[in-house]
Amino acid sequence: MKRMHFIVILSILISPFFISAQVTYKVVKSEKLQAERELKIQLPRNYNKNTGKKYPLVVVLDGDYLFEPVAGNIDYYSYWEDIPEAIVVGVNQIGSRESDTKVDFETLLPADEGALFFEFLGMELLPLLEKNYRIAPFKMIIGQNRTANFMNYYLFKDKSIFDAYINLSPDYLKPVHSNLANQLKAIDQKIWYYIATGSNDIPALHETILATDKRLRTLENQKLFYYFDNIENATHYTLVGKAIPSALEQIFSVFRAYSAKDYEILLETNALVDHLIEKYKTIENQYGLAIKIRVSDFVMIAKAIEVNEKYDEYKELSKLAIKAHEKTMLGDYFEARYYETNGKPKKALRKYQVAFGKEEVAFINKDLILEKINTLKKDFGL
Repeated sequence: MKRMHFIVILSILISPFFISAQVTYKVVKSEKLQAERELKIQLPRNYNKNTGKKYPLVVVLDGDYLFEPVAGNIDYYSYWEDIPEAIVVGVNQIGSRESDTKVDFETLLPADEGALFFEFLGMELLPLLEKNYRIAPFKMIIGQNRTANFMNYYLFKDKSIFDAYINLSPDYLKPVHSNLANQLKAIDQKIWYYIATGSNDIPALHETILATDKRLRTLENQKLFYYFDNIENATHYTLVGKAIPSALEQIFSVFRAYSAKDYEILLETNALVDHLIEKYKTIENQYGLAIKIRVSDFVMIAKAIEVNEKYDEYKELSKLAIKAHEKTMLGDYFEARYYETNGKPKKALRKYQVAFGKEEVAFINKDLILEKINTLKKDFGL
């Protein structure tokens, strides 16, 4: 594999080194492993421009082959704002995968090189990344087969250093398989847990995974977000291509903009603006991401207001829109609609006139505003 390497000592500060969503190869020297480890790192497209923004971290085990499908899906889905942009770090394990995941069959815990690799990830790699990149509190780890089993040991710590686990056809060893359900049932922090298998997966793995799912789906813990896919006709290898986007979509389902299905729910909702506010509070609480309310979500709420004739809600909606998109027509248009539908044409006219001088947004353009202004003048002699 042809690539340029920069040697990075864990104790030395390194500077950010990305221009866009392109992969950079790094080599880090681990004191725990007494060896160098190769990393593949992808930063979001506008990482260097958005200097005040923090991003979730995705650690990809088996980075030599899993990194590319994970990084590609994250770049693609985040481009369309279905999931948040994220920093993706792949840990290459060619030649070391077996030793990295070594477990003592008496204690059934990571042992020897496995214990050192476990400490490398948690005690060296994560602090290094947090020191040199703008990382949000939300952290995810992904693995397949042996590495998927191995990463579950972080769940058995007093506090998991990862918030989300994507298990691709995990080869669950007895201690994980036996104790996983009890651990997830009792865990006192929010955990997103995803498992994927395929109908043509390795039979022994498939059977164990189905048994694990049967136990996990019955758990009652409000802090556990559990997802499972048994992908039809997928093998141990082909399931990866379908499981990764499915996992990302499910784990970040609250993050994406309102969909057509969500709109149907909104039509049955009494407090529309409260629903919008709660959506973005949930995004911040669950993922540690404070983002502006999207224009498309404002438009969806406005559409529901019009259909249900809940025009009073426009007042609060306008305040949110002015705060989030001050330079656009959005907030002033909503406020004008509030006055217009509440029998205050003069105030509505003034607000439409203010909106006319601002940037067009979504369906709100100068032609629409002029139409509104002319209608008010004609109907009320203003």
